[in-house]
Amino acid sequence: MEIEDLLSAENVLGDFKASSKKQTLQSLSRKLADFAGVDSRLVFDKLLEREKLGSTGVGKGVAIPHARVEGLDEIKGLFARLASPIDFDSVDDQPVDIVFMLLAPTDAGADHLKALARVSRLLRDEATLKKLRATSDDSALYAMLAQPASNAA
Repeated sequence: MEIEDLLSAENVLGDFKASSKKQTLQSLSRKLADFAGVDSRLVFDKLLEREKLGSTGVGKGVAIPHARVEGLDEIKGLFARLASPIDFDSVDDQPVDIVFMLLAPTDAGADHLKALARVSRLLRDEATLKKLRATSDDSALYAMLAQPASNAA
């Protein structure tokens, strides 16, 4: 599974402005829900439900909010590089400036886990994070994210 299987160029935001975790989740869930053709309130509620289990702020300034949502036929992703880091209750207590949101069909099973693993692998690479933080250009960010796994570092 490649990142380009999860993410389209129109779902890459290079200069996203938000002041809180809740605002970030709400705004990004609205955009991704519109793209995926599902109810934005449902997406937001599912993401909040997931956050209550434990923060999806995975460390190093990265968050991977994710949820299973009724009405989806495939896994959809959205990437946002935040204009300013925000508190995300991350495992390392560091503010977040990189968010990769994933929505999966309720019956996605192992594909949902594979998608999470693929995004996690990409975003724990220091060189990749450095490149992603160095630009706010949507097209450049998508090009960096969509390159095959063997070239990602």
